[in-house]
Amino acid sequence: MMPDRHPAGMFANPATLLTGALLSLLVGAGAHLATSEAIESDASTRFRTMARAAQYTIDARIKSYSDLLRGTAGLFRASEYTSADEFRQYVEQLDIERNFPGIEVINYARTVHADGLAELDRELRARMRMLGIQGDAAPLVPLPGRDTYTVLVYIEPRSRPSLEKLGMDLEARGYTRQVLAHARDANILSASGTRIALQPGPNQSSQALRMPVYRIGMPTGTVAERRLAYMGSAGIGFSVARLMGGILDEFPVKGTRLVVTDLTEVPPEPGEAPPRAILYDSQATARDPHPALPPEDASVFSASLPIEFNQRLWRADFSIPRSALYTSFDIYYPWLAAFAGFMSTALLYALFQTMAFSRRNALRMAEDMTRELRASQAKLQASHEKLRLLAAHAEQIKEGERKRIAREIHDDLAQSLLALKIEAEFLANRTRGGHKRLHARADATVRQIDVTIRSVRQIINDLRPNVLDLGLSAAVDWQVADFARRTGIACELVDDDGDYRIDDHCATAFFRILQESLNNVARHAHATRVWIDLRQHADMLTMTIRDNGVGMQPGSRNRNGSFGLVGIEERVGILGGSFSVSSGPETGTTIVVTIPVTGPIAPAQDGIRAASVAVAA
Repeated sequence: MMPDRHPAGMFANPATLLTGALLSLLVGAGAHLATSEAIESDASTRFRTMARAAQYTIDARIKSYSDLLRGTAGLFRASEYTSADEFRQYVEQLDIERNFPGIEVINYARTVHADGLAELDRELRARMRMLGIQGDAAPLVPLPGRDTYTVLVYIEPRSRPSLEKLGMDLEARGYTRQVLAHARDANILSASGTRIALQPGPNQSSQALRMPVYRIGMPTGTVAERRLAYMGSAGIGFSVARLMGGILDEFPVKGTRLVVTDLTEVPPEPGEAPPRAILYDSQATARDPHPALPPEDASVFSASLPIEFNQRLWRADFSIPRSALYTSFDIYYPWLAAFAGFMSTALLYALFQTMAFSRRNALRMAEDMTRELRASQAKLQASHEKLRLLAAHAEQIKEGERKRIAREIHDDLAQSLLALKIEAEFLANRTRGGHKRLHARADATVRQIDVTIRSVRQIINDLRPNVLDLGLSAAVDWQVADFARRTGIACELVDDDGDYRIDDHCATAFFRILQESLNNVARHAHATRVWIDLRQHADMLTMTIRDNGVGMQPGSRNRNGSFGLVGIEERVGILGGSFSVSSGPETGTTIVVTIPVTGPIAPAQDGIRAASVAVAA
């Protein structure tokens, strides 16, 4: 029985249909899974990028606060006796409400020994009365086991809650005393980690930074010198909530939660509860001041990034529901990819079966295409021959145009320049004795005309050397001598002493081939000597150009943008001749060009003469 040639016969076997369906389902499921993972990876990357941008913003704000504190400490280092009014004026010009909105207070604490507490207490009480603060704070008195006391003496801005802290001893807490002592000995910023509740409610705590201040003019190179020069510390207090304010507003998507946690443990004082590690929670409210942390499952994207807070380590935890980062297109895109994968696989499978079923038809079509290709090749070859003839015609026209332009320049411009030179020389001779300045200008004009004439001659030679009118032998002799003079490469010319029966077109093409070959030697061969042999044997004229250079690199003939040898080969083909190139790393490069001629007219003498043209480098 003959096989079914109808396309439907491909799917008559149930196994073929089942295989195609299973393969399509597998590819569709794989496309769904890959697309889902790609969307999730992209969303996760975008979220981490947004979190890192927020991290950089927080770090920049903390650095600006640190720089402000260093400037405040510099105020007291510049003058040991900075007054309260000078400190107030300095803080006012900072305009912290606009430039540093997170800072609540800037202060200065003076460090005194036990014997100076009484005098400092009297000074503080006098300042408090002057500021209108009535209080019954306990007097500053020495305590057993302590020799130094760091007491707040200046506080700005002067609000009622902040002024009530005047006279507070910062070293009353043991952990704070250790932090201040370490900052004093190391001359670094310090953060005690003590949280100060500004007012009731969530996210209302503040943090403090302090910078040691040393007496001006005293050395601070060693720990002992710093302890001796230490006279107090400048500090700032800022709201953590205001520090974090606006961070999440810069996120392009809403619903992000930020939780800032202090990872450095602060030991509590006796009788105090340990401080809560969480400093800020963007979702904390008055009803729910301590909301539960986000779940660690697939429904939430999260990113935990570290924040350096002056010898302390904070952690910023960003979280957002995955659905907030997905668009409606992201939800349906995996199913669309699955459908596309299923349909594409099914179509490809059907196409494969069709191609297998139609192999015989394809072979027959290939045979038909082969016949058409051969016919096309014949047409292409004919077209190539026409293009070759067109190229030859274009080359002939170009050479003729060069010849015409060169003659017009010689006949018109060169003669005009010569006449102009005669007039300029006459003017220079007439002004030599009586008009020195005019003579100098005329003499310079003569020299400029000479330069122009040389340029015109060079242009004429570049277009078409006049020596070609004297015959190919003279043109070759002139070109070899000119090449040796320009490049310093020694050249040896061997030439039949005869006049060759070739037309002007062939002579010009032969001359251009010699020009291109010598140019290749100058540019690429690194040769020190070149041999040119021009001979005629019967009705064939042969020119051989050989150098002692480095030879041609493998593949250089087919390099993109290299048309020198291609142009030579095409010129020779147009003339109906032959062309060959041989090269080696130690033998240099040899080019042999042969074209048919009608024979010599009358050689001047029998035999061959050798002419050597040597030019020093």
